[in-house]
Amino acid sequence: QVQLVESGGGLVQAGGSLRLSCAASGRTFNRYATGWFRQAPGKEREFVAAISWSGGRTLSVDSVLGRFTISRDNAKNTVFLQMNSLRPEDTAVYYCAAGDYSDTYSTYYYWGQGTQVTVSS
Repeated sequence: QVQLVESGGGLVQAGGSLRLSCAASGRTFNRYATGWFRQAPGKEREFVAAISWSGGRTLSVDSVLGRFTISRDNAKNTVFLQMNSLRPEDTAVYYCAAGDYSDTYSTYYYWGQGTQVTVSS
């Protein structure tokens, strides 16, 4: 069993930065890939970025390439999402998830409760 807790969300102006953290408990966490997804009001949950269990592979949606960076520290059971050059359209609740490395919602088994990111124009 893996429990995930996100933190680091907040209100930021367009062009600003935030760093999200996903802290995991459970000894098997390091066996899983970790993904970040987001859901804006009235929209479906969408993939943002993923990182393999070793950290050797990463995957991102085109809209965040060059702006968001995913990383992990397995010694601390934590995954990060560094978000730069934020835009109003990045406003959403951001969720981290642990599972199989992919950009598909259904391949992730464990989910956090989410953290709100709001970008003002």
